[in-house]
Amino acid sequence: MLTRNGFFGDLWDDFMDTPRNNSLLKSDVYEDNDNYVIEVDIPGYNKEDVSIDYENGYIIVTSVRTSNVTDDKYIRKEKYYGEYKRSFYVGEVDENDISATFYNGVLKIIFPKSSVKQEHKRRIEIE
Repeated sequence: MLTRNGFFGDLWDDFMDTPRNNSLLKSDVYEDNDNYVIEVDIPGYNKEDVSIDYENGYIIVTSVRTSNVTDDKYIRKEKYYGEYKRSFYVGEVDENDISATFYNGVLKIIFPKSSVKQEHKRRIEIE
């Protein structure tokens, strides 16, 4: 069995690096003094093409692009039309504290550190 780093190396990486897998919704997650920030690159999309949901501790970013072009005379077509989805586990957050902006193809999601409820972990003794 061949691994990603085996005989085919870069060929495998090129094959697996399809638009659906890796080339869109690249993200940075960082914190500043009072907030956590998620920045997602979504070039070529409009704000109306992007939605953000919060569900069960996850922020879910979805972007959808449809093609209006009916011309079949393409020599090469690399743009992907369809739905991209990316989720980020953020824990229990007051969803009213989550805000977002979209400017120049960058989606910025911000929520305060204080709104993140700390998860408590307790070891249970075995009798």
